[in-house]
Amino acid sequence: MTLKIDMRDVHKSFGAKQVLRGIDLQVEEGESLVIIGGSGTGKSVTIKTILGLINPDQGEIWVDGKNMVGLRFNERAKLMQKFGMLFQGGALFDSLNVWQNITFALTQGQQKMDKASAITLAHQKLEAVGLESRVADLMPSELSGGMQKRVGLARAIATDPEVIFFDEPTTGLDPIMSDVINDLIVKCRTELGATCFTITHDMASVRKIATRVAMIHEGKIIWNEPIEKLAHSGNAYVDQFVHGSKDGPIQVAGR
Repeated sequence: MTLKIDMRDVHKSFGAKQVLRGIDLQVEEGESLVIIGGSGTGKSVTIKTILGLINPDQGEIWVDGKNMVGLRFNERAKLMQKFGMLFQGGALFDSLNVWQNITFALTQGQQKMDKASAITLAHQKLEAVGLESRVADLMPSELSGGMQKRVGLARAIATDPEVIFFDEPTTGLDPIMSDVINDLIVKCRTELGATCFTITHDMASVRKIATRVAMIHEGKIIWNEPIEKLAHSGNAYVDQFVHGSKDGPIQVAGR
């Protein structure tokens, strides 16, 4: 398979606090990688360094054969167009309605999309995440938490990205809506062909969406294996993290 993302010995500190202590992580095209780990272990910082929101202190981050670290702004921006992102809280713009939120990245700049095309595209993406077209004219404050997450996902897929990042996608949702979001994440990979990169502590979500799982502990990847091996990891930290989650057979996403 084609290597999509390759993190090599990535370090990041904030003052005296070392968050990433040498991350080595590869993401192959078309897979669904899920990062697990306790709070404060570096999961979110790992994503932010890939997205270019945080510059690493040391190491390399290769995307499609180009090292993101040290790239000029325009070159990095071009690579960033390959990415979509579903933020933990949805992160919708309160002052924009749903269709404006979904098409925000496409209606800015010199080559911006016209209004009619933007509305049409927003309707298509709403349908893809299981929402009716009438939602397009609503404001974020008129949406439930689950609807906000689905609108956030519609925005993430609006540009047909090659890689989609999911930051705790089921946090704050009830089990039924969590399952809806998990199904949509699987659909992003199996139907839209996107590579998926998720961080979560929700083990039910891990079992459903992951093709591979990596655990981060004290700023390093300490376990990285296919989902089938999660139940019997052979790693004490992984077993402790997974312990107490719902028992049952591991199901591989999209199979």
